[in-house]
Amino acid sequence: MRLNNQELDQNVERWTRGVLLWVPDGSVTGSLHALNLRNCFYWFQATCIREYKLKTKEKKGTHLPPITKPQPNVILHVRYKFRRCFGLRFQSTFTESSQLRTMAAQISGISSTCSTGSFRDQSPGLAFDSLSSTRSSTISFSSKLSANLSIKSLETRRLHKSSTICSAVVVENNSEQIELDTTLSPRVNSVKPSKTVAITDQATALVEAGVPVIRLAAGEPDFDTPAVIAEAGINAIREGYTRYTPNAGTLELRTVICKKLKEENDISYTPDQIVVSNGAKQSILQAILAVCSPGDEVIIPAPFWVSYPEMARLADATPVILPANISENFLLDPKLLESKLTEKSRLLILCSPSNPTGSVYPKKLLQEIAQVVANHPRLLVISDEIYEHIIYAPSVHTSFASLPGMWERTLTVNGFSKAFAMTGWRLGYIAGPKHFIAACNKIQSQSTSGASSISQKAAVAALGMGHAGGEAVSHMVKAFRERRDFLVSFFQELDGVKISEPQGAFYLFLDFSYYYGTEVDGFGLIKDSESLCRYLLEKGQVALVPGDAFGDDSCIRISYAASLSDLQTAADRIKEAILTLKTTVSL
Repeated sequence: MRLNNQELDQNVERWTRGVLLWVPDGSVTGSLHALNLRNCFYWFQATCIREYKLKTKEKKGTHLPPITKPQPNVILHVRYKFRRCFGLRFQSTFTESSQLRTMAAQISGISSTCSTGSFRDQSPGLAFDSLSSTRSSTISFSSKLSANLSIKSLETRRLHKSSTICSAVVVENNSEQIELDTTLSPRVNSVKPSKTVAITDQATALVEAGVPVIRLAAGEPDFDTPAVIAEAGINAIREGYTRYTPNAGTLELRTVICKKLKEENDISYTPDQIVVSNGAKQSILQAILAVCSPGDEVIIPAPFWVSYPEMARLADATPVILPANISENFLLDPKLLESKLTEKSRLLILCSPSNPTGSVYPKKLLQEIAQVVANHPRLLVISDEIYEHIIYAPSVHTSFASLPGMWERTLTVNGFSKAFAMTGWRLGYIAGPKHFIAACNKIQSQSTSGASSISQKAAVAALGMGHAGGEAVSHMVKAFRERRDFLVSFFQELDGVKISEPQGAFYLFLDFSYYYGTEVDGFGLIKDSESLCRYLLEKGQVALVPGDAFGDDSCIRISYAASLSDLQTAADRIKEAILTLKTTVSL
């Protein structure tokens, strides 16, 4: 029998359309992901064929000649790989070489004697039926084994391809139970997945499926990276600047970062007080890991960036959320801060301009917060300043470390993703006292090591574009302001919607709680920000992020990092969907 590649593909494809189910009578029910099933069969099929080739020294095609005497080591190797692939344990060995040949042929969906092939292990009751139907295939078990059969979901890593997750069947007998421990770390189980990432991925999938969804969920500028930055990255590749850099970043980049912080932020650092990482997110996580002990408290004003509390949990610290009201422009009240601090308080995280609200902390308010911080010797501050250049006059940015007595307590985080439209370049940095920065550097050395050499060359060019990014960044900020002004004006006309006008970043955080409690025909009850966002995605085909992801369920976040024409279309769709709710609320 000789099978060409096309025949193998076609027959394996028939297998991928199958379903795996479990019912009381011993047959099997439940869905099995087609891609994973296909990969599993390709893997085992290729293993069988390869081992036969090794045995018979067959060099071409997929010819499976008869073998007079099996090689035990080959058989055991094939059995091991098949067991790893499907999570199966066979109670007997293959003593006839024809069984291997038959199984390889039948798994590919081909039988030389009939249209339906069947491979049966010598263990009683276990059978794999490869059906020739193009619509379904089944894996079934005799009812004799029903009492000892269970379906498990196993996570396996294929030896020569990328990681996949496949369903597995575990056969248990009276003498032995084979079961993989799939428990996860309690630390990981305590972490929630990012809703912004999930909704962005969902919207992207809808767009790829042909649904005209307007995506206003991701915090990513819609501009291209400025040409001078891109050219610097291209030149780095052409000039062979593609090797590892020092773990903390190149001296060239850390030197220009120090220059930038001195000239633009009025804070002084030396290169050994800077660590360059793969994005500001990594910088923040490493800072939290470096300074927090189990049980420490991380103080987080709400609304907050979705990752702050989860990063605290990863460090076995406790996030303490301090709510801020829309009437106060979502800014932290120093008196509330003072009332919540304890001996366990270790970190305060400030973000200005803010994600998700766009609020900017005035210098006077920061000074009042600094006075509270000064009274607590254990309390440090992470100042997330990633949006510092995206700010609208008359608001101005103040670095917390520049305030009297705060340099020693502050870890300043910044990066290149937002202002320089370099999200995909993955580059951020942290600056602070050497003792803390050395700890961050140590963590990075044992995780990712240094950031991309190409991105670091591009970042040097970015910081050479002039004060606050020069004309290129100024152009982007002007466009963001125009978009902000349009959206603020538009939503001010909608009844029941509360607005805090953002002074920076590129987000609107709008209070839509007026419409909660509305029952919509064909959709259901809109009871919170998540259900409202699902309604707007379904009814208006606009992807937004629910406010509960940011610690305020009364609001939803709109990113205006999109073209003005897209924002106008999205606003009209939201309005139409909301007017339907308004009619229901009025009734």
